[in-house]
Amino acid sequence: MRITGGEARGRIIKVPKGFAVRPTPDMMRQAIFNSLGGNVCGARVLELFAGSGALSLECMSRGARGSICVEKSRYHADILRSNWEICGFDRQSLSLRVQDAYVALEQLASLGETFDLILADPPYGEKNIGVRSNSFAQKLLDISSLKKLLKPDGLFVLGHPCRETLTVESPWKEVKKLHHGDNVMRFFKISDEERNNHETGEVAVD
Repeated sequence: MRITGGEARGRIIKVPKGFAVRPTPDMMRQAIFNSLGGNVCGARVLELFAGSGALSLECMSRGARGSICVEKSRYHADILRSNWEICGFDRQSLSLRVQDAYVALEQLASLGETFDLILADPPYGEKNIGVRSNSFAQKLLDISSLKKLLKPDGLFVLGHPCRETLTVESPWKEVKKLHHGDNVMRFFKISDEERNNHETGEVAVD
């Protein structure tokens, strides 16, 4: 697998063996970063279910200032560290948390951390028809701490398979969707109403 753009373009990175990691395909990664454009340069990035770290590496190659990567597997985390070195990025620009993604979200939110870009292409869930998905992707949309971590004008990019239908509710506003084979990548922002409430200190009441 190769970095698709930026200063490390063409650099070959390692991918963990087996089916536990499903790297985001090169063509999809290229489409993601073409869509993100200038949003990456200078960005502070959080990557969940990081695996090989490919999405963060693409960000760093295009001028991001640093990334926090969350990966539960120590084996995969070691490969991610190796990929960082292969690409020649400053070790200080990587903060690697070897833990469950949802635990990490709660902890980062409690620390007041915020990010310009949050990226996640988690393991795929099962096909769901007429029922709410119970996949990793749906749980990310549902967890309240995630919105606290995204800066007001930030972007949350989430991957899932075409066969899976996600329920998108406030505060999320979808702004773009990309398709490649069975892969879908969706771009979300905090809704205008939610952002305005946050800026004025108001609390939405049902």
